[in-house]
Amino acid sequence: MDFYPLLFIKRAIAAMVLPPAGPILLALFGFILAHRFPRLGRKVFWLGIFGFFVMATPFMGSLLLSHLENIRPPDAAAIKRAQAIVILGGSSYHGAPEYGGDTVGSATLQRLRYGARLARQTGLPVLVSGGAASGGSPLAPAMREALDRDFGVAAKWTESGSLDTRENALFSAQILKREKIDRVLLVTQASHMRRARKYFVAAGFEVIPAPTVFSSPSPSIAYDFLPTEHGINQSAAALHEWLGLAAIELGVDAAR
Repeated sequence: MDFYPLLFIKRAIAAMVLPPAGPILLALFGFILAHRFPRLGRKVFWLGIFGFFVMATPFMGSLLLSHLENIRPPDAAAIKRAQAIVILGGSSYHGAPEYGGDTVGSATLQRLRYGARLARQTGLPVLVSGGAASGGSPLAPAMREALDRDFGVAAKWTESGSLDTRENALFSAQILKREKIDRVLLVTQASHMRRARKYFVAAGFEVIPAPTVFSSPSPSIAYDFLPTEHGINQSAAALHEWLGLAAIELGVDAAR
């Protein structure tokens, strides 16, 4: 397995800042600080505890995600302008016993489902993009297999060298520009679309966003104020995207 130090450092920093570790580390810092500065330390400690609780509620997770999800699915006129469909990889399911090895995770599967629908609707060729950022097998071949076997759609191109969204765009451009394709339907999570579109535009594409998996409140709103694993995951995903957008602005977004 290849090791990429810069990528590891980026992920380590994100892990320490984002929930659940971020608020916990803040509370721990406040506890330590209280030995010398009791009043300040107590405030920092309770800020960390309160922050963890709030971030763990689906209400806050959905609220944070909703501010990212301002790009809507394409209409029929926009879809007609596209020359190809690009589906970005998300999560992997490593060592899946029921599938005999590495395959696509839930986030990738959601993207494939919508990409497959667009492919059947338009007849456009499909590129799947995803490497092995976390080790194991590259994601793109597993995406191609799932797209074919589970959705009956064949991917024309497979980009399996990328480690992050920036490289998804750069390496996809290397493939599609040879085919004189520069207008693409870009399929990814709604919360990820703003960042993904920036990278693909920078790589020279005219992007027609095709976001999927929008956040939504539960049918019983009262439960949205109870801390859950789902809530903390939503908050972490949203803050990860804001962190990524900030990295683009600061020019510190290279993967390797």
